[in-house]
Amino acid sequence: MSVTLRLLREADADAVVDGCGDFLTQRYLTFLPQPYTRADALEFIARNGNDRAIADGDTDELLGVVGWTPGRDGVAEVGYWVRPAARGRRAATTALELLGAELFRTEFQRLYLRTAPTNTASQRVAIAAGFAREGIARGAARLRDGTRDDLVVWARLAGDPPGPSPRALPDLPGGELTDGVVAIRPLLAEDADVTYELRILPEVSGRSVVATPPNLAGIARQCAESQSKWLAGQRAEMTIWRVSDGAYLGEIAVYYAEPALHEAMIGYSLSQKARGHGFAARAARLVTDWGFEIGMARMIAGTAVDNVASQRVLEAAGYAREALQLRRLPGPDGSRIDNIAFAKVRPSAT
Repeated sequence: MSVTLRLLREADADAVVDGCGDFLTQRYLTFLPQPYTRADALEFIARNGNDRAIADGDTDELLGVVGWTPGRDGVAEVGYWVRPAARGRRAATTALELLGAELFRTEFQRLYLRTAPTNTASQRVAIAAGFAREGIARGAARLRDGTRDDLVVWARLAGDPPGPSPRALPDLPGGELTDGVVAIRPLLAEDADVTYELRILPEVSGRSVVATPPNLAGIARQCAESQSKWLAGQRAEMTIWRVSDGAYLGEIAVYYAEPALHEAMIGYSLSQKARGHGFAARAARLVTDWGFEIGMARMIAGTAVDNVASQRVLEAAGYAREALQLRRLPGPDGSRIDNIAFAKVRPSAT
């Protein structure tokens, strides 16, 4: 798609209403009036501030808006929104690249933007435009009900190379991993119900290193934010499905705790009906091979001493026992329990 930046015009008012009145725009830009009217659009256009229309290069149709708020010492915050029909067509990314090039030609040396942890699309725009994730601004967003929420901070400097910015954990090739029996897909917000039913099982929550919220709302939040952690290169959380009938089987994740060593850890849980059929070993093999393909030198895992079933899964997936680690794991009652460490080494790394 050909994209240009230009000044906003009164003729853009209806398109601005279409964009600013959209559910997703309203969800993440909580300062917008609700409902958003044509009068609101005309007032916005009349201000003629540091906002630019994102226009179709062929038709001049308004696709969205990109703008900036100048700060001190050559720093500016940038932001953008795109109309529903223009999403997924790289309009926001191109607009951000064009605006960045324009601002860097002036006095600005650092541009930053902030996104909600659940706004995966906006985070992908930031990455594609060469912005690097810097961290979490706690409580930086004020929601419509008066509560506060976190924001993810992304920044680009004048001397940074062209985008996209590098990712430690890329997307799954083609969107999933499969061996024809099981399929591994990214954990999404819509997986909240099945994830909740799995994680509240005592044998799952009691052996999990990651804390399990005691309610559906908490787990739904974890699912909604899982893609943000994937894009950050922290962990890739995935669901396991049976190919033959589409049945949910469980979940598996890659935790990238040792980037300097190119070492990542896997963890998995299966529903009660899915156990004993070899699905976990299949999932572990698929995810481990993917880890090697994206540059991991070692993939590791661990189980409690009494978790014989999980030890068999790892052995079936080609992992070898390495050590007994005393009191490494948190126990369900607040105690510490021993861990049997497993590892699998990338063939080319041997």
